[in-house]
Amino acid sequence: MRTFMLGWEFPPFISGGLGTACYGLAKAMDQLGIQITFVLPKVETAQYSSHFKMFGAHGWFESEKLKNIRFRAISSTLQPYVASGTFGHHSRQSRAGHGKTAVHSNPGHLRWLDSMENYRGDMYAEVHRYAAKVAEIAATEEFDIVHAHDWMTYPAGIAVAAASHKPLLVQVHSTEFDRSGEHVNQMIYDIERQGMHAASKVIAVSNYTKNIIINRYGVPPEKVEVVYNGVECNPNCDSMPVRPDKNDKIVLYLGRITMQKGPEYFLSAAQKVLEVMDNIKFIMAGDGDMMNRIIELAAQLGIGQKVLFTRFLRGDDVQKAYQMADLYVMPSVSEPFGITPLEALQNKVPVIISKQSGIAEALLHALKVDFWDINEMANKMIAVLRYPPLHRTLCENGHFEAYKFRWEDSSAKIKKIYEKVLASA
Repeated sequence: MRTFMLGWEFPPFISGGLGTACYGLAKAMDQLGIQITFVLPKVETAQYSSHFKMFGAHGWFESEKLKNIRFRAISSTLQPYVASGTFGHHSRQSRAGHGKTAVHSNPGHLRWLDSMENYRGDMYAEVHRYAAKVAEIAATEEFDIVHAHDWMTYPAGIAVAAASHKPLLVQVHSTEFDRSGEHVNQMIYDIERQGMHAASKVIAVSNYTKNIIINRYGVPPEKVEVVYNGVECNPNCDSMPVRPDKNDKIVLYLGRITMQKGPEYFLSAAQKVLEVMDNIKFIMAGDGDMMNRIIELAAQLGIGQKVLFTRFLRGDDVQKAYQMADLYVMPSVSEPFGITPLEALQNKVPVIISKQSGIAEALLHALKVDFWDINEMANKMIAVLRYPPLHRTLCENGHFEAYKFRWEDSSAKIKKIYEKVLASA
């Protein structure tokens, strides 16, 4: 079985959960013997090329670890998680840099541009230019099915499916309603809707997301399949030493600093916790378009000295953050799935998660709260930090439960969806 897969990012060049999901899924599919041609925007900056030579002279790379996967590169200014107002800035930087893709590990450092006209024009043109380039590559490849991840790749998936007469699957890791609430960008919504309706099957990462796809995009329920994300097994977590006693307890937020992730609710709850308990420090690990605003909010709330902003973390630094934490909180306003709580549980850190998340429907051993209910969020933080039996129970049971979410199971379900689609094609 051969699939032509389209994504935004792939490790080690990742800035969010999509790259993590693409890697986990592709690695597990590789082990099933599924041959994958994985197409994504080309990363060319020296900052990253010293870490890993992903693409060779002919624009493709074969990994010894991923025997059945080839990567094909397209130079493009498309980047995941770029705030809407910044895209024009990215595009102009890229064009000024002799056509090379501008990559920023810290999106919060980018200058915010108010010109939505530049954004709409540049982004729309780039998405469709990228689609045309992908179609050119597809004409040189052999495959049975097209698999597109998230909205930027949907036009490319539609173009490839039309030219090759192969079935299209789209996988929804996030929707415009997750990212923007009710203030959706119409262009992005239209692209998402077109991709979902053009596909033979739509794969949602949770029932939470499936309901959005059905109710907001008008996709027939029978067309949508739910496949939960997994988590990479970390063999070091089971043998982790017990955390030493510290003067201060540490509460961790790890995610993009953007509206979707609810950072302001985290800080508001933190203020209430500190009114009751003083020996708490809060770590906010991440970056995004709300970064400066959130730093200012911490100061306005009078808790700036209790909040550490680490900016974007990667690799071993992420693991160190989990190992320092006594509690992990995910206060997302709308989270299609949520891999980070599973990573925290692997590291024996109890979690509090938003009820407005896909993982909340599947994870039993976690405390759950509405993202907007900062009083209840604070109460739950205090309970976990104050009462060792509760902390221990959440740690032990949650750690065991996290291992139920395996990429091997996710890839096996997707393989069955492939087979069903190909049988009816």
